[in-house]
Amino acid sequence: MEQEIKLKISAWLTSFGIDSQPSDGISTSIMIIAFILLAGIAYFIVLRVVVRAVNMVILRSKATWDDVFMRYKVLEKLAMLVPAIVLNLLVPIALTEYPIINNLVDRLLSIWLVVLMIGAIYASLDAVDEISDVNLVSRRLPVKSFVQLTKLFLFFVGIIVSISILADQSPVYFLSGLGVATGFVMLVFRDTILGFVAGIQLAANRMVSKGDWIQMDKYGADGAVEEVSLTTVKVRNWDKTITMIPAYALVSDAFRNWRGMSESGGRRIKRAINIDINSIKFLTEEERERLSKVNCLKEYFPAKINEIRESNAKVSDLDIKVNGRHLTNVGTFRAYLQEYLQRHDKIHKEMTLMVRQLAPTTEGLPIEIYVFTNDTRWAFYEAIQADIFDHVFAILPEFGLVSFQAPTGNDIRSLKSVKAD
Repeated sequence: MEQEIKLKISAWLTSFGIDSQPSDGISTSIMIIAFILLAGIAYFIVLRVVVRAVNMVILRSKATWDDVFMRYKVLEKLAMLVPAIVLNLLVPIALTEYPIINNLVDRLLSIWLVVLMIGAIYASLDAVDEISDVNLVSRRLPVKSFVQLTKLFLFFVGIIVSISILADQSPVYFLSGLGVATGFVMLVFRDTILGFVAGIQLAANRMVSKGDWIQMDKYGADGAVEEVSLTTVKVRNWDKTITMIPAYALVSDAFRNWRGMSESGGRRIKRAINIDINSIKFLTEEERERLSKVNCLKEYFPAKINEIRESNAKVSDLDIKVNGRHLTNVGTFRAYLQEYLQRHDKIHKEMTLMVRQLAPTTEGLPIEIYVFTNDTRWAFYEAIQADIFDHVFAILPEFGLVSFQAPTGNDIRSLKSVKAD
């Protein structure tokens, strides 16, 4: 194909009275200079007319993705192919009488053409990577990993094609020799190969994406994923430090991804308050009367009293409290917390909401609050959680309950002073 084009160009030059096969060095130099000028003119026309016109259309369009291609000068790099093609077709015609030089120049121009093509593709890939970041596509797919992999592949293709052009051999000849160097390649590019395989698994299973909050204690990572590349995952921790994790480590080791929490719209509060068991008791009539005026318990008391009355109707000797059912301060406290959280405007009502009693320990009876806030932002979540437990600790005396607290130094000293007295 290329030879046919060269023959047509040679015939076209001959029709204008130009010797397409000059026999002296001066004519050859003139033709080469003329061809270089022609290539420059072609480049100028494409750059100043075609590329500028397309850029004007891009600037006036409402789309933003084409602006990224313009910023990476993709069209300008493609325009460089025009003079390279012109010189690649015309210069060998002027050097017909010098076969050795002709052959060398032809191969160098072909290599230059390959380099320019790969450069244009590199610029396009960089633009695609930035567009994926802007459109948040990189949160679903590791686009940067695929871009880097494609660049790496093109780099090796460019080297093989360039060597094959210089050696005047088929690229298949050099590809067949890669089997011998497989062990060396595996050793040198171990992280790259492992990262590539891990990147495919991460993408297929959506294990981690840009913007995810991940926690991996082995590498000291606890923060947001900033970049998922071919070999590493860049995490900016909450203390603003940067942790680089090998991509394959996310597949081989355990880590926690908080994306599900962020996407669900709710963040869990799972915290218990330990009640001093000595403060647990039955409610007196006076305490029941007082607590029945609490808004969160106005519906609880009538229903619970009726239930207990019906149950006790089947029991004799109610003068002994052990024989019947009675309201307790800790049970009433749990009922209050359940209703209080149900009415709280910062608690997610569509997710699990309960107040439960855990097994007693040497530190008292744990009453656990298990709910989800409707704001997943860290600072707001912590504020909501703190407000809830501020309230919980403050209302304990209203139910005659005391929270458990291990003795402090002051407690021990006070005991000593009592004994001394």
